[in-house]
Amino acid sequence: MIELDPNDPTNRPLGPPSPVPPDAVPLYGPRYQEDPAALFRELRREYGPVVPALLQGDIFAWLVMGYRELHQLFSDPQLFARDPRIWNQWPNVPPDWPLIQYTAYQSSVLFGEGPAHQRRVDAISDALSGVDQFELRARCEEIADALIDEFAGSGKAELMTQYAYSMPVMAIAGLIGLSVGEVGDVARDLVTSLDGGEAAIPAYERVAGTMQRLVGAKRAEPGPDVTSRMLAHPAGLTDEELFFDVLLLTLAAQEPTANWIGNTLQLMLTDDRFSLTLSGGRQSVGQALNEVMWENTPVQNSLGRWATRDTQLGGRHIRAGDGLILGIAGANADPYVRPASVAGVPANNAHLTFAHGSHGCPHPAPELAEVIARTAVEVLLDRIPDVTLAVPAEQLTWRPSFQIRGMLSLPVTFAPASVATGP
Repeated sequence: MIELDPNDPTNRPLGPPSPVPPDAVPLYGPRYQEDPAALFRELRREYGPVVPALLQGDIFAWLVMGYRELHQLFSDPQLFARDPRIWNQWPNVPPDWPLIQYTAYQSSVLFGEGPAHQRRVDAISDALSGVDQFELRARCEEIADALIDEFAGSGKAELMTQYAYSMPVMAIAGLIGLSVGEVGDVARDLVTSLDGGEAAIPAYERVAGTMQRLVGAKRAEPGPDVTSRMLAHPAGLTDEELFFDVLLLTLAAQEPTANWIGNTLQLMLTDDRFSLTLSGGRQSVGQALNEVMWENTPVQNSLGRWATRDTQLGGRHIRAGDGLILGIAGANADPYVRPASVAGVPANNAHLTFAHGSHGCPHPAPELAEVIARTAVEVLLDRIPDVTLAVPAEQLTWRPSFQIRGMLSLPVTFAPASVATGP
């Protein structure tokens, strides 16, 4: 299956583990889960743009939350490598570390570098470019209507499990050629794997098994889907390469998009600037989607770069082999690009949620994600325009994930509506 052993002999740490600074800040626990934005503001005031941090299990890494500093990480792959095998903390990482499935080296485009990485990116981008965005929009409308039909007559729903989590994975299943019967299990296991509990590794392995079967099926019988187009690409991907890259595509499309939908609905249901226009504010949907990317991005953090030599960043001495956390949420809120005077007003698209540089989301993945998210929000508001929260906003709870910002549930009520009409 997948080798996730941090003691694999192919790991080659650059030097001994760096000592843990006594003031390192845990990026887990109730405070991080409940209000990470407030925590990031406090950390910026106290530490500046680069913060000594602890991941689950008290594993040390640097949280990079300055916009300029994070942009530098994305832009300099020679100094800040994507290959995690040089991490000097591997001797401190147990094999059952909850975050290991997204940190240990795999033969994925995620960890590639140089021309070999670009070859994989080209295959993904070309395969995604074959997706007709108008057809995707139409398919997403059908999916949204079918999901809403299941609860429209009851006058109540839990929008995360009944809607937001289901929308992207059902759309993605059609794109990659995954059978509808496997969609629910994949969505649940992706949530479990990212939340970092004891069940994280087995959940990841189940998703991996599904993707391996998919690759085998498409090798035997290609179809009009992204997986088959990647198989036929001139890059000549091996089955192992294709497996890892389709797995990454599914993960990167499902979790961020599902929580982009959920966080946008949460914003529109709790903020008067949006909730007052739920029944007719078509333009507010786009504004809400963009504001979420800046203010409450679904991708908060990722342990994603490793220093290839001693260097300075944000006034900190970074040792060779040190791990660096991509503090996307903190960087998006950096006063350098988001001063207090513009908070809460429409912003541009210069947020770092889709990353930047050679390891940024390949074109046209961000556009496809927006089609899915925008359609989900717009169709829901079309069908049940009087939707309101079923609990006080302060009672909404958030997932404990280090990486993903999303709600555990979003209960709502509305006037019972009829099922959709159509073919």
